Amino acid sequence: MQTTDKDNFLRAEAELVLDQARKVKSERIKDLGSPIQLPGVALDIHIRGKFAWIAENTAVVRKVDLETSKTVQLFRGHTAPTTAIAFYDKVPGSGDEGLLISGSWDKVGDQALILSEILKRCIEYQYMGYRGPPPFIPSSLSFVETSQSKRMLSSTPAHADFVKSLLVIPSLCLLVSTSSDKIVRFWDLSSFEEGKPLNSAGSISAHTRPVEALTAQSVSKTSTILYTADTMGIIKVWELQLETGPSPRWRSTLKEELTYHRTRVNEILHGNGQLWSASSDDTVQVHDDLPSTERNVKPMPPITHPAAVRAVLPLSTTVIAEPYLLTGSGDIIRAYDVSSPDEPELLGETDAHWHDVIALRLWMRKTAVGGEPGKIKVEPWIVSTSLDGTLRRWRLAGSCYIEYDQFDCLVRTAIELLNPPPKPSIEEKPIVPLPEVKEEDDQFGMTEDEERELAELMDD
Repeated sequence: MQTTDKDNFLRAEAELVLDQARKVKSERIKDLGSPIQLPGVALDIHIRGKFAWIAENTAVVRKVDLETSKTVQLFRGHTAPTTAIAFYDKVPGSGDEGLLISGSWDKVGDQALILSEILKRCIEYQYMGYRGPPPFIPSSLSFVETSQSKRMLSSTPAHADFVKSLLVIPSLCLLVSTSSDKIVRFWDLSSFEEGKPLNSAGSISAHTRPVEALTAQSVSKTSTILYTADTMGIIKVWELQLETGPSPRWRSTLKEELTYHRTRVNEILHGNGQLWSASSDDTVQVHDDLPSTERNVKPMPPITHPAAVRAVLPLSTTVIAEPYLLTGSGDIIRAYDVSSPDEPELLGETDAHWHDVIALRLWMRKTAVGGEPGKIKVEPWIVSTSLDGTLRRWRLAGSCYIEYDQFDCLVRTAIELLNPPPKPSIEEKPIVPLPEVKEEDDQFGMTEDEERELAELMDD
């Protein structure tokens, strides 16, 4: 068999149509949301002040100035996509968050894996935009100073598969990591020493699928409630207690198991007495964290979307403390009024990206007030990231505006997410079928034996 177009090798016509639609849309919305084009895909993002800290599939952590759109720092050290980041105080209790913790799919050691595992890893890498060789264990955690020195302080072999998420609980000096190896691990940050790996402080191995996301609520200086979510849709609620001894260990007790999602949970957030979760079953769910005996008999209904929900941002859990919910489903950002949780109201949809939205973060933008020295205006903005490789900025509320430079070139647009403008009417065009290839011009011919083998393979 021969083909002159390897990119179209055994690709479905629907996939080709989707690719073309994305190309058209990328041109149509190229200036929407003041996009910052990244060299790779942002797999995790944290907003600190006016900077976005990005875990990128190009094996770096990137620090981007949201005002200038410029990269101001790059943190290197990993050899594979950086999947998660977290921050910890360089001076414990100071709130300086001077230490950056990053997790990666680092390839360390031999690649002698059975075929099915190699294929699984290749598929996940291609999906996240990476085209290198498949990784092998162990995945690692790195400590880096966030100052200008950017020194790497420590590297810790952490998991037997991809690091999925990281969570620092500062009051407990505790780092929690999750992975595709189905394990949740605890790391003691109080005993951190430069040049040495982190000390393990316990683990949870109760999940039967990769653990995708986690969140927590602190209870005291020696206990916390931890929520862990996996790719089968299971959310487990744990009580962690610190055990006394020469080296800190955390004992976990399963309190509850939430099974209202049908498949992968992509993100969970806790705040204001509620647990919010976004899932690939096309829903967002909210769960009251009161004891089961005190909850309403009727659970809150799920908020249904037309596609998998990868990102959720309930503003009630932020400093804004307003009853609004933002979600990322497919390439659309949706805004809801959830002041009546039993009847969430869709406020609007923003056609934000040309590929799936994977994160939504709040940015409290501070700008000087013109003509009034010393006065600062603070506005809530939303930062979104996507598999399209862009980071985009959206005004949450207020007037929409468009800015042009002296050459009448568009330099910035702001769309109000809580009240977006109506979508422009687009004339429906008939889908033109792909031309049939005549038999005499066929450049992708198969022999009878090859056709029979393919049919047998598809029947298996």
